[in-house]
Amino acid sequence: MSILISNLSKPMKKIYYTVFLLFITMLSFAQIDAKLKLKLDQQVKEIEPKMIEWRRYFHEHPELSNREVKTGERIANQLKALGLEVQYPVAKTGVVAILKGGKPGPVVALRADIDALPVTERNSLPFASKERVPFNGQETGVMHACGHDGHMAILLATAEILSKNKSELKGTVKFIFQPAEEGAPVSDGTSGAELMVKEGVLENPKVDAIFGLHLQSLVPSGKIAYRSGGLMASVDGVDIKVKGLGAHGATPWDSVDPIAISSQIILGLQTIVSRQSELTKGAVVITIGSMHAGIRRNIIPEEALLEGTIRTFDDDMQKKVHADIIRTATKIAESAGAKAEVDIQIMYPATVNDPKLTEQMAPSLQRAVGAENVMITLPVTMAEDFSFFQKEIPGFFFFLGAYPADMQLAKPPTHHTADFMIDEKAFISGVKAFLHLTFDYLNAPKK
Repeated sequence: MSILISNLSKPMKKIYYTVFLLFITMLSFAQIDAKLKLKLDQQVKEIEPKMIEWRRYFHEHPELSNREVKTGERIANQLKALGLEVQYPVAKTGVVAILKGGKPGPVVALRADIDALPVTERNSLPFASKERVPFNGQETGVMHACGHDGHMAILLATAEILSKNKSELKGTVKFIFQPAEEGAPVSDGTSGAELMVKEGVLENPKVDAIFGLHLQSLVPSGKIAYRSGGLMASVDGVDIKVKGLGAHGATPWDSVDPIAISSQIILGLQTIVSRQSELTKGAVVITIGSMHAGIRRNIIPEEALLEGTIRTFDDDMQKKVHADIIRTATKIAESAGAKAEVDIQIMYPATVNDPKLTEQMAPSLQRAVGAENVMITLPVTMAEDFSFFQKEIPGFFFFLGAYPADMQLAKPPTHHTADFMIDEKAFISGVKAFLHLTFDYLNAPKK
């Protein structure tokens, strides 16, 4: 080899030595990573019982959006005990903690949502929720029916392990425990992520990239599913008030029936999806979930109110669908001599994984849980306000499978239902994923 090098020209020798040094640096990084991986894997195994205990506490004591007072206090106290810089409350009931590594470097954020849902739990778990609160004028149970209790436990475990290994970190980690992901109360109007961004959660120090996960009850436990680009849909609300003319139910010809017209509008909206949307670009969903009209069977009312949800994956398509809904509803109403007022509420943008960041970090997931346990998923039409963070900085969001293998159910309990259930064994994979993403991002050799 030395003879071959000596025969090279001076410029070629310089290139050779540069490549050689880069190769040695990468080898060194890989060896450090391998040693660190063994250490981290052991620490994850050791913290599992504590992580499950945290999750069960949160599950038994759920709180609705922007009411997560006790939840926020418990998280803040846990993070303070680790010696982290803790900010609480943030965005009403959220918590932010900062861990500075042993060496300077980038800033990465890890996020977990902390709110529960107005769902009455229906199972025999010893730690099942018995909480009941008033909601929208009626009493309801409260349940972590979407896995946020697991998200909190996973991120708390990640924070504890990273704090034990901060000397290995070349940069800073910001832990974000976000309230109101499921939607702020009507009187509020702002999602937890949107409000956190407005309050500067991505600043001081400025975050370079953010990672988040979501437990998924329909994916096998411990598996990770992700995709580059659009992962989850945008969500918008739509209210359509149809104003007609009331009459006796026995003489409908004296009326301009807002119920019949509303039925035509509902059917007309579906042609926007089936005949007016270029579905090869991305899915479109228009669902009318409630209709309110009338008070007695033999009275045709003057008004009807339709309430629905809109899901899209493309900004241009979102704008087009909004325009199509307004045109369809108003014109159908006009054709029957009625009037339709359409109010569209912009809620969450689409959850879009930054392509460059996804390409860079996907191998970290494979190293964390094994390549055989990582898969590419199709887009889903549910929504996530993690998208507000991704609007500001590169973000990578993925699903962590939590379908309990021993349940053997023909139809697994889905999210937002009274029977929702997750496998706590999946939490280890979530912590490993967060740890690998963090270390790989912060400690990667500079390009």
